[in-house]
Amino acid sequence: MLSVLIETRNDEEGLARTLASLVGGAVEGVVRDVIVCDAGSTDQTHRVAEHAGCHYVAGGLGAGIGQAKGDWLLLLEPGARLVEGWIDEVVAHTAKQTMPARFSRARANRAPFLARVFSSKRALAEGLVISKRQASALAKGGRSAEALARGLATRKLNAEIWVAPPK
Repeated sequence: MLSVLIETRNDEEGLARTLASLVGGAVEGVVRDVIVCDAGSTDQTHRVAEHAGCHYVAGGLGAGIGQAKGDWLLLLEPGARLVEGWIDEVVAHTAKQTMPARFSRARANRAPFLARVFSSKRALAEGLVISKRQASALAKGGRSAEALARGLATRKLNAEIWVAPPK
């Protein structure tokens, strides 16, 4: 079972797009719960989360990890969308692996070569599948999801993600 954590701030539209891509995982019984970790939104982010049936946590990622029911966590940016077929790949990874994993960018979503070379990379752009135990240890000290994902050795999943547009 998988808990999805989305750390957001004033991104109700992006949150709605991300939640829509998770419906298949909820129907299949893979996604146990979705937790929206809000970092001080002043828009209607909380309403979007509540209408979608998500748990809404006002506070950092650590509070969301504490409420997560799954043994594995899927961390996503608001606006990121998982491409069909992600469920089987994540289930296979969590059944046999212990290390974190990231999704592959959708082919149509890949930036040109020079843009990739000269742009700063967001650590959470390709999402992150990580065990709850490891995430809890890394999240101590109030680290954000982006800080938690930075510098981790990960495996690439054979499933694609449409990366959220930069803010």
